[in-house]
Amino acid sequence: MKDFDVIIIGGGVIGCALASRLSSYTCGVAVLERANDVACGASKANSGIVHGGFDAKEGSLKAKFNVLGCAMMEQEAKRLDFPYRRNGSMVLAFGKDEESTLHSLYERGVKNRAQGLGIISGDEARSLEPGISAEVTAALRCTSSGITSPYEMAVAYGENAAQNGAEFYFNACVTSIERKDKKFVVITENREKYIARAVVNCAGVHADDICRAYKGSEKMPEFTITPRRGEYILMDKTEGGRTSATLFHTPTALGKGILVTPTVHGNLLIGPTADDIEDKESAVTTSSGGQRVLAGAKKSVPDIIPKTAITRFSGVRAHPSTDDFIIGWAFDGWYNIAGIESPGLTCAPAIGKEAAEQIAKDMNFSPKEGYIAERKGIRAFAAMSREERERAIAQDPQYGSIVCRCEQVTEAEIVQSIRRPLGARDMDGVKRRTRAGMGRCQSGFCMPKVAEILARELGRDVNQITKFGKGSYMTEGYIDED
Repeated sequence: MKDFDVIIIGGGVIGCALASRLSSYTCGVAVLERANDVACGASKANSGIVHGGFDAKEGSLKAKFNVLGCAMMEQEAKRLDFPYRRNGSMVLAFGKDEESTLHSLYERGVKNRAQGLGIISGDEARSLEPGISAEVTAALRCTSSGITSPYEMAVAYGENAAQNGAEFYFNACVTSIERKDKKFVVITENREKYIARAVVNCAGVHADDICRAYKGSEKMPEFTITPRRGEYILMDKTEGGRTSATLFHTPTALGKGILVTPTVHGNLLIGPTADDIEDKESAVTTSSGGQRVLAGAKKSVPDIIPKTAITRFSGVRAHPSTDDFIIGWAFDGWYNIAGIESPGLTCAPAIGKEAAEQIAKDMNFSPKEGYIAERKGIRAFAAMSREERERAIAQDPQYGSIVCRCEQVTEAEIVQSIRRPLGARDMDGVKRRTRAGMGRCQSGFCMPKVAEILARELGRDVNQITKFGKGSYMTEGYIDED
């Protein structure tokens, strides 16, 4: 059995942000993740929006951490070297009734202390974003909003935690938690046992399941998590200039509607839907969902071209019965960070920082000498100047070998993604770290070479390489030469 001070259950962006912050203290930290990599749940499948903080109900934890996280994001992106751009956002109103909602949102944003808010006319909105509909009558503009890459952000926090001594255990699905001699014994599906003084529940859509897995006598807060699936369509980079700002519909009870946003890598992203489902693992896409996404996007930007879509995906977010985040000590030694739905990505830096400070204070952890506060990402060949490319190739000839033509990802970047802390172990892991396979052909060209590099670097047969673990093998065997 492995003994730690703190066990974090869940390796999404929240768990990784917390691990990064806790690793700055003199404590042993373990992260248990049911998948084979970080960012395999909602953190890999969301819009990547850094929300300004005007939408969440005033006085809520959502509002508090949204505004704090938005204010932290630019500095965190610089410190940990993940993509971020402050592009601003607009909530579009189509008629007088929705204009009334804009004013309510504005007033809420002021109370939340959101920055850069203002209501503008439809004509003013079109002067800033010429592609939006002629039917738009007004817009709530927020200049403090931004965009990031959710999975790259989670990887950055995870790598920083690992380089400071946090230990990550993958394929570690927690099934039972007991308490003995004032310590927690966390048992996984493969019967491994991990011991800790404290447990932090960051399990996303499974946070209520983790609470139910606890066998002790203490009373847990009563909450349930409803899985809410959202479907997206990613458009080619030819569409990336349709808007510079993130465009929202006027929100409803189910969410912020279908958004249209540029991505930090130059694509256009539209979605999501919002469908409450029963299966927490059902990240499927549907014909009806795709039609709703496209119709909603074209309401905002009529000239979007459907045939430029290069892929569709869905994510399942954790909607809590409390309708607000659940953050804090449930009882001595058990800390919940649950129900972190939108704007959870924006909130992650602030939640990780505040939760770590509270846990460290209550458990008497002291600051660690030699803590490494900064993390550098992989140098992207696609973002280099000609001179930088020449220098990179001179230092590492593998930078001269393009593997993914669509995104101009080199063999050097793929090798680094495998060799780094928390290195990629499958095709999707490489994709999240380098963008190999994220372009127009969606791995049609580069897949065999990426699989070959993975096999070589991991010392495996290529038939053992998977897309995302769990038996998702890329090949079935060799062709009999006879």
